[in-house]
Amino acid sequence: MHINLITEMYLEKWDSSICVFLLPKGGEVMPTNKKERALFALITVIITVHAYVFYSLYVINGSTLMNLTGASSVIKAINKLGGVYMFGRYLPIWTVVIVEFCFAYLAEMLIGQPFSFKMTGKNFDRKKTDPIHFETAIICSTVGIMVPVMSLIAAFLYYPYYTGLNIFTLLANWLKLICFNFPFAYFSQLFFIQPFVRQTFKIITKRK
Repeated sequence: MHINLITEMYLEKWDSSICVFLLPKGGEVMPTNKKERALFALITVIITVHAYVFYSLYVINGSTLMNLTGASSVIKAINKLGGVYMFGRYLPIWTVVIVEFCFAYLAEMLIGQPFSFKMTGKNFDRKKTDPIHFETAIICSTVGIMVPVMSLIAAFLYYPYYTGLNIFTLLANWLKLICFNFPFAYFSQLFFIQPFVRQTFKIITKRK
């Protein structure tokens, strides 16, 4: 008995005969027009923004916030501070989510989607490449593009303007955010977010 994990072909040899069973594959699940691309980006950004806000507040800055305020939890620390620091002031979490969503959606539609597809198309022939491999290449390209773009936006959004704007501090914060965000973005998008987004997109569009 043998199962090819790439082609999903199952072979069984029994009494000098070979039976071949082809297991159904999911096939390619990608947007094909502007409306579908907008929907796909919307689902992706909604999930990603919430994941990144949680990652930033709880994983990266959670201990700092609790030590600064003496609170027993991150949410209590945020409430003590009056919100999350953005634009040189403290804003409610829902405001932060909305602001990041707007920037992320625009960046995804104008930069992430078109450039990632072009980068992948230059290195892979879509007709000859397995759909799973092609989609994986697009995810990796998107991460490589969106992480620096969104980290730069975040460097401006969360910059400590009360100390005065310094271009070298801004660049240092940008590089720091890239180092923090890239591993999380790569693994979360490749193994969790994009598979979920594709299945959701498949259900909504009734794609076979």
